[in-house]
Amino acid sequence: MTPPGSPDTLVIDSATEACSVALVRAGAQGDQVIAGSWQMMGRGHAEALVPLIGALPGKGRAGRIAVALGPGSFTGVRVGLAAARALALAWGAELVGYPTLALIAAQARAQAGVRASAQPVTVATTGGHGEWFVQEFTADGLPAGALASLRPEAAALAARTALVAGSQAEALVAARGSGHALPLWSDARAFALLPPALLTADTAPLYGRAPDAKLPGGAGATPR
Repeated sequence: MTPPGSPDTLVIDSATEACSVALVRAGAQGDQVIAGSWQMMGRGHAEALVPLIGALPGKGRAGRIAVALGPGSFTGVRVGLAAARALALAWGAELVGYPTLALIAAQARAQAGVRASAQPVTVATTGGHGEWFVQEFTADGLPAGALASLRPEAAALAARTALVAGSQAEALVAARGSGHALPLWSDARAFALLPPALLTADTAPLYGRAPDAKLPGGAGATPR
């Protein structure tokens, strides 16, 4: 087992088209990335994730595991959660989750520069059935509204901030006709940018949209 009080966090993010891992160490100067990797994959997260973790120092062993909860690819979210839960059990590690779109918002504010970091940001990423996952975040990186799954035209009307980030940022800004787009995908190596208040012990997945069909009796079918 990992010794209690280990300062390291293994971060797993396979919720989007990208797949990334990082080993982060807490210190007096803040969290520092010891090692990490990021790959644009589209598909194949299940085959790639474990080797990526195994390539980290100490095979990624840490006292805490943080995993992206989504929204994003249904398969990618499940793959990341399954790996995180299995490793937390094997290592006796603490397990926490975080919203994928919140990490993208944090990355956007850091990438856009000091002036832009004081601005709110709308995140727009690829959803299912032609829809986009959209959510607005405050200048402090906290959610300013609820997560929504919207058709592109509705997303363009709903986005109120000048700064837009995510895999559909350029498309949203083009549809709206104004704003600054940052095409970004979540990256585990940016974990230190995430507001600590958004970490949660509740690791239920955030699918971002309702099930596509209803089972008899009103129960929802498995989301896709």
